[in-house]
Amino acid sequence: MNYRRYRVSRRTRRMAVGSAVVLVLAGMNGPAIWGYASDQYHEYKINQPEYKERNGHWTVVDVPEEYRINTIHAALLHTGKVLLIAGSGNNAANFKAKSFRTVLWDPVKNSYRNIPTPKDLFCAGHTQLPDGKLLVAGGTQRYEKLGGDVTKAGGLMVVHNEDPDKPMTLPAGTRFTGKKNGKTFESKDPVLVPRAKKTQDEESRKVTVTVSTARVYVEALGKGHEYETGLTDNYSVRGLKGTDARNIYGIANKLSFDKKDFQGIKDSYEFDPVAERYVTIDPMNEARWYPTLTTLQDGRVLSVSGLDEIGQVVPGKNEIYDPKTKKWAYLPKERFFPTYPALFLTDKGRIFYTGSNAGYGPADKGRVPGVWDLASNDFTEVPGMSDPDVLETSMSVLLPPAQEQRYMVLGGGGVGEDKKSTAKTRIVDLRAAQPRFRDGPDLYAKARYPSSVILPDDTVLTTNGSGDYRGRSDSNVLLAEIYDPKKDSARAVADPLVGRNYHSGALLLPDGRVLTFGSDSLFGDKANSKPATFEQQIDLYTPPYLHQGGKRPEIKDTAPRAVELGGKTKLRTVQKRPLVKVRLIRPGSFTHVTNIEQRSIALDFTREADGVSVTLPKDPSLVPPGWYMLTVVDDRGVPAEAVWVRVPKVEAEAGAGKTDGKGAGDEEEAAEEE
Repeated sequence: MNYRRYRVSRRTRRMAVGSAVVLVLAGMNGPAIWGYASDQYHEYKINQPEYKERNGHWTVVDVPEEYRINTIHAALLHTGKVLLIAGSGNNAANFKAKSFRTVLWDPVKNSYRNIPTPKDLFCAGHTQLPDGKLLVAGGTQRYEKLGGDVTKAGGLMVVHNEDPDKPMTLPAGTRFTGKKNGKTFESKDPVLVPRAKKTQDEESRKVTVTVSTARVYVEALGKGHEYETGLTDNYSVRGLKGTDARNIYGIANKLSFDKKDFQGIKDSYEFDPVAERYVTIDPMNEARWYPTLTTLQDGRVLSVSGLDEIGQVVPGKNEIYDPKTKKWAYLPKERFFPTYPALFLTDKGRIFYTGSNAGYGPADKGRVPGVWDLASNDFTEVPGMSDPDVLETSMSVLLPPAQEQRYMVLGGGGVGEDKKSTAKTRIVDLRAAQPRFRDGPDLYAKARYPSSVILPDDTVLTTNGSGDYRGRSDSNVLLAEIYDPKKDSARAVADPLVGRNYHSGALLLPDGRVLTFGSDSLFGDKANSKPATFEQQIDLYTPPYLHQGGKRPEIKDTAPRAVELGGKTKLRTVQKRPLVKVRLIRPGSFTHVTNIEQRSIALDFTREADGVSVTLPKDPSLVPPGWYMLTVVDDRGVPAEAVWVRVPKVEAEAGAGKTDGKGAGDEEEAAEEE
């Protein structure tokens, strides 16, 4: 009788040996060795081809010491490089020393360059412009001081100007002395006070002058509670004489030792990816710290919310940047949002607010999701949001493909430092006759600050977050999942290498991998007794589709090209499997759980002998002008490395929310005269 010899597979032998080693060592040396052996086996397991094919794989980017920064903001540029912005990096010592950092990283060459950073762009807003530059606006004027850390009485001084003939600029260091209390306070920044408004009644010819105001933060000259004030007082401005002394004065309520919030700046810059430098442009009309910038269908940019120059949420004064004139103008009507609101460009140039935000603002104002018409200022609420009181620090995504206009809100927490968090995901279809949120599959855990990235195969990777405010009580979540919108289901994938919560994020790269960065925990231990260290490690996640074996599709035409809306372009491709999708993906710009830039647009295509011919949609609110990654995907879901395509602005398009810049303030008029 012949017997065929059975041969144990290499994988089975390895697993058996690994298990035997674990058991033997555990018996000899107890829990410590068991833990070590378990870690060794885990490393072995996650590096197996079968595991990677199912779950993907994480690796650490080798960043030289001199280029390691506290990355707060990250944006993919059309050169393929990634702009990593720290500013002062949430480090008060860096702020005091005016040590502001930006690093430009080339993922292909793994090369780095330090970029001179003109101002503290920590907690700015940013967005992609039609010509490929990155607009960066706002940032930090002054760091937060908690009640116990405030050593000088201070607060808001409202400076008045009764002169209708000229504005007045008061430099930093201007001193204000109370007429009743006799106490003197000093301004920390320059302030422009517009001229008073003069109107004349047509019938009576009577002239009316309306005083103008501006605000500035002031502090006492010395330390101690004897400098604190009580009731409202009128303050004279030292150094002014004659009519100026009568026309220009300050009014302040109590100037005290209360907590002082962060304060914003008006400064704005365009980062030029070709010259690799910041270019100064006109400042915003409002100082903003934690603003959201949203590119509109005509290429202009909406700037919303943020903390102003005295640390208060900008009270609904929203403005538009025109890349052609390089100037800012107010929207004619006001609308209030908390800081870093998730505002997406949607159909007809309207704005969809998902309710996600990342911080400051009252709990009962500006938190309800809805569709905002910029032209009329109408706001239509979208109902059905579950856990509506834990939307702060949630993530929002325009699900792929963008034509379907379905949005997903993932996780979130309570307002401020509230301990509450949620694992809910919520989905809404804006194409429905009466849009309403419904619950999607639960996230891997209750999580604030999750990071979600749209992948080329029409799925969404979500990773990390923390169960409590800024990872408090060792609540970082070391989990990740991929959600399939078509199946409305999610599955777990490879665990991230480090915890990431506040000040973290993720971006899709042209080669189909995902970059993750940052994390700024409050504490470094479960007992909340040790200070934490900012996570400077950068990781790369290679999704399962890049571990499928065999060759991925390849686009042979790699030179950048311009394709108009409704236009066609041909791609020469090489592939082993049939191509089933063509996707146009806008490069991400991520900060503070906010990446409203990313969107994946399905393109119509026809197969040809040596490639595909693709057609872009005609709708500029679906495809706002700018640079995009263009990729093809085969029947396994494997994408080609993307090529860059520029979609130019349609000059005939009037755009949404057209404004002449009047109606919310006249500071710009005074600034021009000055």
